[in-house]
Amino acid sequence: MATMLGSGLANQTGAAIGSLAFPVLGPVGVVAVRQYVAAVVLLAVGRPRLRAFTWRQWWPVMLLAVVFGTMNLSLYTAIDRIGLGLAVTLEFLGPLAIALAGSRRRADALYAVLAAAGVVVLMRPRPSADYVGMTLGLLAAVCWASYILLNRTVGQRVPGAQGSGAAAALSALLFLPVGVVLAVRQPPTAEAIACAVAAGILSSAVPYLADVFTLRHVPARAFGLFMSVNPVLAALVGLVGLGQGLGWAEWGGIGAIVTANALALRGRGTGSGTADGSGT
Repeated sequence: MATMLGSGLANQTGAAIGSLAFPVLGPVGVVAVRQYVAAVVLLAVGRPRLRAFTWRQWWPVMLLAVVFGTMNLSLYTAIDRIGLGLAVTLEFLGPLAIALAGSRRRADALYAVLAAAGVVVLMRPRPSADYVGMTLGLLAAVCWASYILLNRTVGQRVPGAQGSGAAAALSALLFLPVGVVLAVRQPPTAEAIACAVAAGILSSAVPYLADVFTLRHVPARAFGLFMSVNPVLAALVGLVGLGQGLGWAEWGGIGAIVTANALALRGRGTGSGTADGSGT
């Protein structure tokens, strides 16, 4: 449980810091740097033996590489358009969908419905609603759901962090031309690069390493339910770090998500630490 919470907090803090570089690098530039940093860190930690990979190991790694880039790009562009809290809330629909689809207990379904009610409140229509940004948030949700399932598969088929390292390296290669073009068109400032690098460490390297090990011991649906805390973390980080305040309705939606999360974890309290993730 501590590993999942730390992963979520690092992810949202990194996204907030990365958004500070948007005026110089734009979301695409920040994501490109983030992918480079993730590749360097994860290659050093995982040390993947690429020549030893079989096709059964390669195909989920390649899919995960595509998901890495698409998830980050869609989320960061959504953050730029609609803010950290709403973008992450929409992204949460991905793991929530997994929780609903994989649930076999009625109580789990009720907890997920309660969390979904909180999401509906947070994303309610407004006159100034940015539907392009919301669509990008939904695309990030699809990618996050795919990330959960693919990362679990990679963790089962590839030893250690080799799978994450290989996927991050492939994703960085895809963004290499993008980074070159952006650097030539508008040389970045040192401050912007520092923010993007921090985003890469906090939002890519730390969560990817934590999650690949967590998903070896926690069922995908339980992982998705626990990660409902991400909108809460995003709202708090947005408030403290970016000055993005929320109204009573928004906090009410967050409260519903927190309650659903707490009840879901309490319902699994009688299980083994390995099964419910409390042993990580």
